[in-house]
Amino acid sequence: MYRTASERPRRRAGRTTWDVRSPHTPTEGVHYLVRRSEEVLDALPVAAPDREAAAELPPWRALEHAASRTLLRALLREIGEDLGGGPVAARPSGRPYLPDRPDLGVSLSHSSGWVAAAVALDRDVGIDVQTPRAVGDRLLRLCCTPGDAEALAALPESSRRREFAWIFTTQEACVKATGTGFAGRPWTVPVTLGQRTGAWEQVRWCAPRDAQPVPAGCAWTGPRGPGGVFRQVGAGGGDGL
Repeated sequence: MYRTASERPRRRAGRTTWDVRSPHTPTEGVHYLVRRSEEVLDALPVAAPDREAAAELPPWRALEHAASRTLLRALLREIGEDLGGGPVAARPSGRPYLPDRPDLGVSLSHSSGWVAAAVALDRDVGIDVQTPRAVGDRLLRLCCTPGDAEALAALPESSRRREFAWIFTTQEACVKATGTGFAGRPWTVPVTLGQRTGAWEQVRWCAPRDAQPVPAGCAWTGPRGPGGVFRQVGAGGGDGL
């Protein structure tokens, strides 16, 4: 493992080990990708602004930071919105944005070696990825309906972890899309066991289980508000990147 993103060797010319094509597009103008951090950094160069920002972070954060932003830039190129060397900035809440492209909403996420990036044209967007982990009865009761909590508790450990991760990533994506983050109480977003699409307040969401190797949810709002400015709902949460 390289200690920082800048220590990874540059990709050799002509090497093709990773495919950025065919991002998920749950609705018109909304796109996202989920990939392994090391695959991203092995296959693609890190942009200078991202490399400089990563150099100021602890090693584990540096890799996640560089991989998530490199994935975002690759996604933007794939959908015809190349950012070039433009910056990927963060608001005080931690929520990422593109100073040079105010018409695009973006979101980033990471979990145990996985990164996700989402882009939405004239909309707010939220993405969350989570590797399955142990979950107790208290958290099940907090985030799930009584019936779903009981059903999850009865599953084998590996299945319970994975099914809960699908629920909670969707809940997290929804509050990221509204800009509230954890302050938006993601556990109150209604997501049921096995549900793949849905809506909550002004947000719509998807969790395409058959399309991804790790639980990830994407959520998006309606078009941006008057004056071309994205809504800023609260300042209590961000993408943690």
